[in-house]
Amino acid sequence: MQTARVLAEALPYIRRFTGKTVVVKYGGNAMTDERLKDSFARDVVLMKHVGVNPVVVHGGGPQIGRLLERLGKESRFIDGLRVTDSETMDVVEMVLGGLVNKEIVNLLNRHGGRAVGLTGKDGDLIRARKLTKVSRGGDDAPDYGQVGEVHSIDASVVHMLIQDRFIPVIAPIGVGEDGLSFNINADMVAGKMAETLQAEKLVLLTNTEGILDKSGILIARVGVREVDELIEDGTISGGMLPKVACALDAVHGGVSSATILDGRVEHAVLLEMFTESGIGTMITRRQSPG
Repeated sequence: MQTARVLAEALPYIRRFTGKTVVVKYGGNAMTDERLKDSFARDVVLMKHVGVNPVVVHGGGPQIGRLLERLGKESRFIDGLRVTDSETMDVVEMVLGGLVNKEIVNLLNRHGGRAVGLTGKDGDLIRARKLTKVSRGGDDAPDYGQVGEVHSIDASVVHMLIQDRFIPVIAPIGVGEDGLSFNINADMVAGKMAETLQAEKLVLLTNTEGILDKSGILIARVGVREVDELIEDGTISGGMLPKVACALDAVHGGVSSATILDGRVEHAVLLEMFTESGIGTMITRRQSPG
């Protein structure tokens, strides 16, 4: 009886997303805790079974760091970005495009899904360019090596997989015009992928509840104008800024909503999508009520 009641309550939300694409950025604790990994896989497979089209974009920073350490190579960061020389890029491709990507594919398949792993090099999916950022002091931008940003996305192969009822699992590796590989922030790739696919929703799994107000209370829903105000007054700061920027870009680019939510909660994705209140912070083009 309880299962029937839960399904009845979820049905309107399932109908809302039926036939729609939802891009999920998978990272943080949800990728390393066995219980949360199984929970995530069940959520994504259930979404596919009820007619939603999930597309998974994943990170893997800790896994890259561990392998580099085993190889005796020090990880170096500037402004929170891993400096990626050619040797480090080889490790990034091995870990993201191989170990992590295939582990996620296997996880989804073991839970009844039909997942296919991709990197941005497959089907010319993600065209990248070298990331350059001007330093705060106005000096020359630091050299991050083969760290890139998304230049363009050709989502033909993703559309084909969705139509054939597969779940695409994408590693955030892009390729430049000269064939050089680039390591790209997974949040950025997820946002641009959602925009290109004109997804109904972008979900960013993190290790925090979402956007908190100055009293530490979760802000459940916020409009894009309100986000700008929260950045101005310092409510949104630090590591939350790039995630919020990614969500804002996606919403401005046509994605209906973007949610930043806590991947440490079991079944976080289903709770966000198929319940009235959801969890985390949803960013939409409209102002929040009241």
